[in-house]
Amino acid sequence: MKETENTNRSYPGGDNSGINYAENARKDGIAKGVRITAIISFLILVAAGIAAWLSYSIHQEKQLALIENERTTYNDMLSVRDSTLNDWLQTFTQIETDLNALKQKENLITINNSDNVEFTSSRKEQILNDIKSISMRLDENRKKLASLSAQLKNSGREIKGLQEMIAGLEVKLQEHQTQIAALTTTVNERDTEISELNILASDLRTTVTQKEELINTQVAEMNKAYLAAGSYKDLKELGIVSKDGGFLGLGRTESLVNDITDSLFSQIDISQLKYIPVNSRDARLITEHPTSSYEFVRESDDKIAHIEIKDPEQFWKISRYAVVELKK
Repeated sequence: MKETENTNRSYPGGDNSGINYAENARKDGIAKGVRITAIISFLILVAAGIAAWLSYSIHQEKQLALIENERTTYNDMLSVRDSTLNDWLQTFTQIETDLNALKQKENLITINNSDNVEFTSSRKEQILNDIKSISMRLDENRKKLASLSAQLKNSGREIKGLQEMIAGLEVKLQEHQTQIAALTTTVNERDTEISELNILASDLRTTVTQKEELINTQVAEMNKAYLAAGSYKDLKELGIVSKDGGFLGLGRTESLVNDITDSLFSQIDISQLKYIPVNSRDARLITEHPTSSYEFVRESDDKIAHIEIKDPEQFWKISRYAVVELKK
């Protein structure tokens, strides 16, 4: 009732005005509903957008995390690959360096084995020990190379440069092995030759020794002479000299007896005897010697010190016996 009254008061003039007012109110209600619906729809759209944005952000974060994880994994794989490659290259370099050192050692053994140094048993043992050491190092390098080759094959990668390096090192290893086998054969062959030469040398030494002994005996025989010195009485009593010739005891001369015995003399070496001791007032040689080959050397006017043999070859040329008669 109050609304009617108010309406009537607000719109005087009858029922048509009330109808218009109701229509306007209805239209206003519809407009308000549309606005409210629009606002609600907008809010729903905003909420949906926010939800979609949140969902997209979460998805993006997951994608970024996945990408980062993949990047980390890939970097780790690259790091492992680089580390493996570096290890391979270092091993290749080490093997190459070792092979070069072994080559120098092989050349040294070859030089030493071909020089003129005496090939003794200790020298042979040293060379064989060197060869054994080289062979062991070659075997170690061969195992390293086989391991690297297996690792490269199992990795599933085909790295041409590394494969070529492996192939080259395998060829070098085989060359070294062939060289070592040849050196071993050479040493064994030389050992056999040395053994044969040692036997021959021993026979030659025996022959030379025998010849030297024969030569020494012959030289000693050639240089052998006999010396006797004393008064005529002493020499006669020994049966070395006698007086022959002359008439009624006059004009006889002393001479060596026939069939004289060498044991009555002192045996001397003519290459060593330079002086015949005298130490008497006077002396003379009963045996015959060229006068130019010797000289009586006086110590004083009344004493002869010795007989100097000036020319041994001439002195002993006529006789290998020297008999000196000493006169007190």
